[in-house]
Amino acid sequence: MSDLKKFQVQSARPLPIIVMADTSGSMSVDGKVEALNKALKDMISAFASESRLRAELQVSVVTFGGIAEVHLPLTPAYQIEAIKPLPASGGTPLGEACKLVANLIEDKEQIPSRAYKPVIVLVSDGHPTDDFSGAFQSLLHGERSAKATRFAMGIGADADLSLLGDFANDLEAPVFKAENARDIHRFFKAVTMSVTTRSRSTTPNQSAPLSLPSADSAEDDEYEELDF
Repeated sequence: MSDLKKFQVQSARPLPIIVMADTSGSMSVDGKVEALNKALKDMISAFASESRLRAELQVSVVTFGGIAEVHLPLTPAYQIEAIKPLPASGGTPLGEACKLVANLIEDKEQIPSRAYKPVIVLVSDGHPTDDFSGAFQSLLHGERSAKATRFAMGIGADADLSLLGDFANDLEAPVFKAENARDIHRFFKAVTMSVTTRSRSTTPNQSAPLSLPSADSAEDDEYEELDF
């Protein structure tokens, strides 16, 4: 290994990105989960190509549909060769997902103290179907998790925008409302740009604005124009 690569490996600090993805049964209609799968794949691919001089982008995906589970354990983006497509079935156990994410963030073996502040992205098209309140508040106000940057997207007309608004903590980036597959892509592209801006800066612990790309972007042409 060259001296430069040794320096990069030794100096890069983890920057965790945790996606909380609603995979309930309602996500199976109108191409929602298909659009989410593609947007996640594109985001991870972009992260994988980023320099690891200061920050090593690491990604985890926690799904909640029927049950809550860690779909993708926290992994350096450049090591992720593929991610299994998200399924869509069952109810919306948000509370259980919050517990999984809180446990991950508080675990200093998975996210060491030297890591940069995490980014948590919550995506949902409905309302929780479990007793979520306690776990939700614990995630928002935990010793370490309270310091995370939190973005939220509501998909379709039935999303709980009030809950998503409570989750999001970037005053310049209120809850994003996705009305079609292209909107899902735009949101994740904005998250990608925000995170990569942080990773390239001299102060990666400072949040970067969430700037949404134009709705007429040519890159969106491959997304079906299905309204949710």
